[in-house]
Order: sequence, then structure tokens, then C-alpha cells
Amino acid sequence: MNKSIYSENPVVAQLVDGELKSSDYQILHEADIQEVKLFSPLGKRVYRHSICLLLSYAAAALYPNRHLEIGHSLGDGFYFTFTDHEVTEDDVERLKQKMVETVNSDIKIETKYVSYLEALRLFSKPQYELSLSLLKSRNDSTVKITTIDGFSFIAYEPVVTHTSLLTLWELRRYGSGMLLRYPQTRDINNIREFVDNPLLYKVFSKSRENMKILHTSSLGELNKEIAEGNIERIITLSEAMMNRQISLISEEIKQRGSVKAIFIAGPSSSGKTTSSLKLFRELEIIGYEPVKISLDDYYLPRNLIPRDENGDYDYEVLEALNLPLIQDNITSLLEGKEVHLPYYDFKSDKRGERAEATHLKENSILIIEGIHALNPKLVPSLDRALMYKIYISCLTSICIDEHNRISTTDNRIIRRVVRDSRTRGIDPAETLTMWPSVERGEKNHIFVYQNNADSMINSNLAYEIAALTPYAIPLLRSIKPDKGYAYTTARRILKFLELCYPIQAEKIPSDSVIREFIGGSIYGAI
Repeated sequence: MNKSIYSENPVVAQLVDGELKSSDYQILHEADIQEVKLFSPLGKRVYRHSICLLLSYAAAALYPNRHLEIGHSLGDGFYFTFTDHEVTEDDVERLKQKMVETVNSDIKIETKYVSYLEALRLFSKPQYELSLSLLKSRNDSTVKITTIDGFSFIAYEPVVTHTSLLTLWELRRYGSGMLLRYPQTRDINNIREFVDNPLLYKVFSKSRENMKILHTSSLGELNKEIAEGNIERIITLSEAMMNRQISLISEEIKQRGSVKAIFIAGPSSSGKTTSSLKLFRELEIIGYEPVKISLDDYYLPRNLIPRDENGDYDYEVLEALNLPLIQDNITSLLEGKEVHLPYYDFKSDKRGERAEATHLKENSILIIEGIHALNPKLVPSLDRALMYKIYISCLTSICIDEHNRISTTDNRIIRRVVRDSRTRGIDPAETLTMWPSVERGEKNHIFVYQNNADSMINSNLAYEIAALTPYAIPLLRSIKPDKGYAYTTARRILKFLELCYPIQAEKIPSDSVIREFIGGSIYGAI
């Protein structure tokens, strides 16, 4: 393969009036057009989506009777597996050879529209089971399809126009499947060294098993369950699966015996608050008297919050918190002293001390929750034997179909847009504009500590996209083309949200993690 093509930073897509389109998209009106190059954030997204399609094509060509499914992200890559058997080293080698051959052949990747009935015919094959399921839940008169050398796919995001652009990737066997790894830099000779995360893989694998039990591995399957009146079963089992994760962790904490402080961390909108309150309840059941501390109550006054490189307030850095006060409060409580814990209201930027003093009893245990709770600099002097660390995130297990995933990042963006509008009075465009800063903070200050966790919780629920859709769609539609990046992101997310059947909030339990975002939580205004 001619890897120099990659290093030339080619144009891979275009922004047409702020919406991401393929580079060969036909423009029929006056429009503001911007080239999207490979090394830009949007260009990288197009490239990664395109190499997934490249692998899907190779699998369809080599194994027409097998069903390949895209899964979660891991180790700078995407996890794929055949649903009928484990991936072998021979499978990986054959697929790699086919992918290289396809890249070298410089095949044009074409996009066209076909009738709904023609789409049903094209996707009535074993390898398109989930695509067909989603199609059957729709009634569009025409369907946009993408083809590579006669093989058809539905691409819900733009892809490159020629296979010769897809020169840099790595395919390796992993677990029962394989990882398709993508580049993180401009280096045409190397992909970053693989860093394993077995705890993350274990949690994702369990989540995928749960999705199979619930028959909600894809949007088409979820839509089918909703249409057939089975959503109450999905909700009940999903909530039970979530609660079981927390129950098992509480039992492990008790078995250790020495734990006095539980630290719960995770990225933005991961459901940390509700999960920590659920853990609080489980610990009470087994004889503890938990005391909860939210790190959100320790934000510095707004004028003392550090600024990022763009001059915006950076709430994601550890230094945005009052560290001396955190350390003093936790240490004092563990020493048996009384402490007046702080409170902070984000909307008004008001803070103060709680009137009632807090102290720990003999059977008390602290629960410290916040995005920085796993950072060793938070309470560096505390004995590790006294600590139990939990990493929590919304690890999305449902996909659009075999070839198109819903990223955990997009799932968290949807949660945050809904919550920020409801609880913080933040305009959706502002939430999306701030998101790149949030991601940088997570990369630098949160994700690096996830392997320090004793346990990991996946707060994603099988039905949650359907629950968030009625709230998220109007908010995202309120963002107009003059909002730049926020508009581009909103349009992309709307494309898959609009594929999902909505469900009504009345069906969702009051103690669900989803209530943290849509409101109505039994735990109060969180």
C-alpha cells in the first residue's frame, strides 16, 4: 500500500453549510463549503468510519454466510466479532490480505439512493441481519446506500470516496474477536503501541451478553421490542442488571473488611451521582452507614477556575477543585472528627457550609464521587488499604447495525445536553461547543486512571437511547447553522436519534440512572 497518501493529509469530506458530507456530495444550491482534511478531528472520524466499512466489505466478500458485528472501542480501535464463532488467526490473516488488496485496487466507494423495496431485497442476506431489522422499522420511500465493488452497506456517516485513501490501520486478534486499530498521529509508519484494558473488555463483554438476552443489540431490535409492546420487560431487566452490578461490588467491599472510603470516578455524564446513591443503598442493606461526599461541592469560585488555551473556564481539571479543603475534610472524618461539609450550586455559583455537622460512626463508610475521585493527587496521604476505587462510565453496547456503532462519547453527549438544559440552564449549543474541552480534560485527567480501579460499572441501559430521544431531539434541533461545531455535531447525532422509536418517561423507574438526566429521580434534583 502507498502509505504516503495518508501523510499528504488528503481531503476526505466537506462541510456544506455546517453539515458533514462526503467529498463527492453533489451541491445543488449556493452553500458555504469547507474542505475536511484527514488530520482534522472530523477527518479522523471519517477515516475511522471508512476503515470499518473496509473490514465489513472484506468480511462480506470472504464469508458471505457469516455475520460480522461492530462493537465497542478499545485500545485505539474497534472490536469486531463474528456472531457464529470465534475469530481465528487464519480469519485475521485472510481479512488483512483482502483489505490490503482492496486498498491497492483503488476501488471507488459509491453512494446512491434505491427504493425501499430494493433496499429490503439487497439486505435480505445473513450478513445484513441488523441492517434489515432497522430497515423494517422504517418506511422511507428511498434509502441511501454505499457500495464497494458490488457489496452494499448503509453508512450513516460520510466515508471516503476511494479505498486507496485507507492505507493505515492494524487488524489483530483479540478476545473472541478482533480489533481494527486506527492511527492517532501523522506517522505513516506506525500505529501507537497497543495498551490493553482487560477490565474494560470484561465489562463490555458482559454488556453485550446482556443485550443478547434482552434482544436489543441494535436500534432495529430495540425498535421491534418497543413496537411489540415489550419495553416494560426491557426496562425491568435493564434496571435489574444495573442494580446487580452495584450489589456485587458492595458485597466485595464488605469482604475486604479494611475499606473506609469508596472513590467513584468517571467521565462527564457517566451517571456517577445516581450510581453512588444506589451503592449507598446497597451498603445500608449489608450493615454500613454510608456518608456521601460529592466533589462537585468543592468547585472553586468561578473567578478562580483555571482557563484553558482558548480562555474558557476549564471545569474538568483537578485544579478547579478546592484540594486543601477536600483533603482536610476526608482526613478529619476518617480521624473521627466532626466536619461541616460544603455545598455548591452550579447555576448561581453560590457556596457555603452545611449547618449540620457530619461525623463517622464505627460502621460508617465514606463514598466520594466525582470525575477526579481516582486521581492519586486527590488524597495522596491516604492508605490504599482503606480505599476501594470504582470507575464508572456509559459504555454503549447497542449499535445502529452491523457496520455502524453508537459511540460512548455520543451517548454521553446526549445525556449531558439533556441534563445541562434541565439542571444548569445551559443552552444546547453551549454544551456542544464546550465538549472538546471536556474531552481533553477527560483524556488528560480521567481516562489515564481507569486501570487503577478495583471495579468498573457500566451505567448504560439497553433502552436509554429511546428514553433520551424525546428530550434530546428538540434540544439538538434548536441549534442552527451559525453555531459551527455545535451544529455539525447536533446534525450528526440527530441522524441516528431519528432512527429510534421513543418511549415515554412514565415507564422509567424513579431510581433509574436515566432520571439523573431527564428528571424525576427519587434521589432528588440531581
